[in-house]
Amino acid sequence: MTPLGRPVPRRALLGGLAVAGAAAGGGTAWLRPGDPAMPGTIAGADMARGHRLRDGAFPPPSIEERSGIVIAGGGIAGLSAGWALAEAGHADFRLLELEDEPGGNARGGRNAVSAYPLGAHYLPVPNREARGVRHLLRRLGVIVGEKDGAPVYDPYQLCADSQERLLWQGRYQEGLVPRTGLSVGDAAQVDAFFAAMRAFSQRVGADGRPAFAIPIAASSRDADLLALDAVPFAGWLDRQGWTAPTLRMHLRYACRDDYGCEPHDVSAWAGIHYFASRRGWAADGAGDNELTWPEGNARLARAMAARFADRIAPGRIVHRVARAGDGLAVDAFDVARDATVRTLCRAAILAMPRFVAARVAPGLVPPAEGFGYAPWVVANVTVDRLPGGRGAKLAWDNVSSTSASLGYVVATHQSLAAHPMATVLTWYMPLSTLPPAAARRLLVERPLAAWQAIVRDDLLAMNPDLAGAIRRIDVWRWGHAMIRPVPGFIWGAAAAARPRPPLFVAHSDLSGISIFEEAHYHGTRAAEDAMRHLGHPHESLL
Repeated sequence: MTPLGRPVPRRALLGGLAVAGAAAGGGTAWLRPGDPAMPGTIAGADMARGHRLRDGAFPPPSIEERSGIVIAGGGIAGLSAGWALAEAGHADFRLLELEDEPGGNARGGRNAVSAYPLGAHYLPVPNREARGVRHLLRRLGVIVGEKDGAPVYDPYQLCADSQERLLWQGRYQEGLVPRTGLSVGDAAQVDAFFAAMRAFSQRVGADGRPAFAIPIAASSRDADLLALDAVPFAGWLDRQGWTAPTLRMHLRYACRDDYGCEPHDVSAWAGIHYFASRRGWAADGAGDNELTWPEGNARLARAMAARFADRIAPGRIVHRVARAGDGLAVDAFDVARDATVRTLCRAAILAMPRFVAARVAPGLVPPAEGFGYAPWVVANVTVDRLPGGRGAKLAWDNVSSTSASLGYVVATHQSLAAHPMATVLTWYMPLSTLPPAAARRLLVERPLAAWQAIVRDDLLAMNPDLAGAIRRIDVWRWGHAMIRPVPGFIWGAAAAARPRPPLFVAHSDLSGISIFEEAHYHGTRAAEDAMRHLGHPHESLL
């Protein structure tokens, strides 16, 4: 638990040098002499299709279809748009997805041992202001009732104890904020920082809005708060005098955790938002918890897709959107049919990153100036016994203070079995120490065996007891995993002018923070705007 009294989300920590050096391409050997080949695969978002979209040269349309609304993109934003349309009884729409499966970076996989995430893997219990997400969770059976006016969550979908542990000074401790070995000065700065975050969390702006909210659109527009977006988080911390190494290690964790960035790369508004925005609302003290499943957020993505599966067309590379009379013409290359299909529609929602939307709809979507994306590596490691370790017992989220990786989560943590043996450990690594373009080149150039060696060595440094237990390592690469909330972006470029109807956009990068709730908000908002444009009556879910 953090000093705020709630779990710290996972995915990155503190910042050792060993894995950082390996990830950057120097300092450690990829494979030691005599190492056997490790079973596994290397995959990711379909780079061939993505590069074809970038390079163009698609055949002219030879097939014509019609649809009331076209959703281009099947990540969480696109699925949320489709869900909102289906909930409103608007059946005349199609979702076109480049990949063979929708879900975006919330996809998951499965092997003989367990399901596992390929990207996003949990959803914190939503805030009061996240009305649309709560509606979705209620419809999916995650919220099962109400008690004293607050939602009741299915206990089997809430993260089970123990939630988090940190390898600190040679032993695991509960929680991710170091508690031992701190100097008096360091401890005082940690306390002062979290006291300030509590104040930000409790602050209500002059406009009656929370200072920091989820979705971000519900946040206060007070001038002193918005000014925080213009300065780097690291510089703002310096001005507060919060320079204690232990505190700064943890704050580096926070920035890499949600943003895939270093503290000097993100704005102070984004850095504070990480700590001050979560106010989970639930009965029975569950507001501090998170929802997680073996396959991560793929559970939610697949449930949304099932709601309108007959209207999802995978393997469609949308490469051109243009005006056509009062509506739009959406051209998409159908991989299976090896032909371009033109869909004439009354409205379209581009549920894709801005740099892609600007490419496929030039002149209709503003350029992607200021939009940058963080690359990540995710590895799913199959082991034939559970990790151990000195100190606190195995948790769902396990992190080391001496590693530049993000540690691992345990896919079978929610299992009802008292002592499951084999499991899958999902290991995370943002390539935050490299410029994004260089990191993307590294993702392409580094072979599977090299990534496997990095993952293996890092896991064994955290858990030497896993020696001999690692059976396979499957690596997944994300070149544009999440938007980078650099200074001036959230309340500047992200809020810039959007296309005019009948074209709408929806993606988490419009918030500057790549989390489920933001993608869901923008997808739902775009669907409601499109229905309003078409004169389709509906009740807002937001």
